[in-house]
Amino acid sequence: MAGHSKWANIKHRKNKADAAKGKVFSRLTKEIISAVKQGGSDPKSNTKLKIVLQKAREANLPADNIERNIKKASSADQADYIEMTYELYGHGGVGIIADVMSDNKNRVSSDMRIATNKRGGVVASPGAVAFNFDRKGVIQVLRKNAVEDDLFLAVSEAGADDFEVAEDLYIIMTPPELLYQVKDAITQMGIAVEGADLEMIPKNYVECDSEASAANLSLIEWLEALDDVDAVYHNMKE
Repeated sequence: MAGHSKWANIKHRKNKADAAKGKVFSRLTKEIISAVKQGGSDPKSNTKLKIVLQKAREANLPADNIERNIKKASSADQADYIEMTYELYGHGGVGIIADVMSDNKNRVSSDMRIATNKRGGVVASPGAVAFNFDRKGVIQVLRKNAVEDDLFLAVSEAGADDFEVAEDLYIIMTPPELLYQVKDAITQMGIAVEGADLEMIPKNYVECDSEASAANLSLIEWLEALDDVDAVYHNMKE
C-alpha cells in the first residue's frame, strides 16, 4: 500500500462534517427511509437497513428518531429517496462531484442550475468528471488509539489498499465492497473508528490560482448548503 497525499481534501470534508452534524443526521434519516422502502423494516432480513442502523448508532442519532423514521417509511404516503450524482466543471478545470439523496429530482435540478448561475461553473454530462475519481472506503482512526504497525498489518490482511499517517489520524482506504470488512477488523482489535464512509477520491489534482480557488470554494460551499446534497468532492489541490 502506498500513500497518495489525499489528506488535504479529506480533512476539508471532515471539518465540514464536524461542523454540520444536523446534515449527517438528515442523510441518515433519508437512508433509513430508503432502506425500509426497499427491503422492509426488519434489519434481520434487510442487510441495507442493518448497515444504516449501525451507522446511525455510531453517529449518535437518537433512538427515538430511528424508530420514528422506520415507522414513517412504512407509510404509503412517504416518498422514497433516490440517490443521484451530479458532476460539475468548476473554475480552472477543477472537477466537482455532488452526492445527492432526494425525493424530488426536479428540485435538485433547479438547485444545481441556480448554484452555477450564482457561483459559476457548469453542470457536466454523466461520466465527464467521475472518470477522474475512484470511489473508495475511507476509515479514520485516531493515532493515539492504535499502534501504527499493528493497525497497518491488520487492515492489510483485511483487504485495505492504502494507509496514510496524517496529523492526528490514520487514514485507511479500501475497495468499496471491503469497507465494513476492514472496519470490523479494526473494531475487533478493540480500536475505536473515528469515521468510515464511501468517498470519491481524485486520481489527480488540479492547481489553481488564488482567484479560481476562491471561486471554486464559493461554489462548493453553496452546493454543500443545499438540503438535498450530502457530500461534495473535488480535485482542486489545496
